Amino acid sequence: MAIVIGNQSFSGRSVTISNNRVIIDGVDITANLPEQKTFNIEVTGNLEILKADVCQKIQINGTVGQVQTQSGDVDCGDVSGSITTMSGDVDCGTVGGSIQTMSGDVKHKRN
Repeated sequence: MAIVIGNQSFSGRSVTISNNRVIIDGVDITANLPEQKTFNIEVTGNLEILKADVCQKIQINGTVGQVQTQSGDVDCGDVSGSITTMSGDVDCGTVGGSIQTMSGDVKHKRN
């Protein structure tokens, strides 16, 4: 599995971006990244959870347990849990839980 942020590749099962800090599996990797205000996140493989307060786009090429973002588009495969975004479009496969967005379009496969 590969997690690509800022053109750098990492591995892990859980990603959190909060207050411009990037945490993968509980380890702060922010110092390894170029300084940036917004993030594009691309994951190839399965991921348990991805949380981001602000990102430009989340692309998950695989399945994910849960996705949460305050601002940013989400494009992913199947989700066993839920997807929540305050502002952003959602394009995904089947979803085991719910999809919530206050401002954005939703496209997903139905079970």
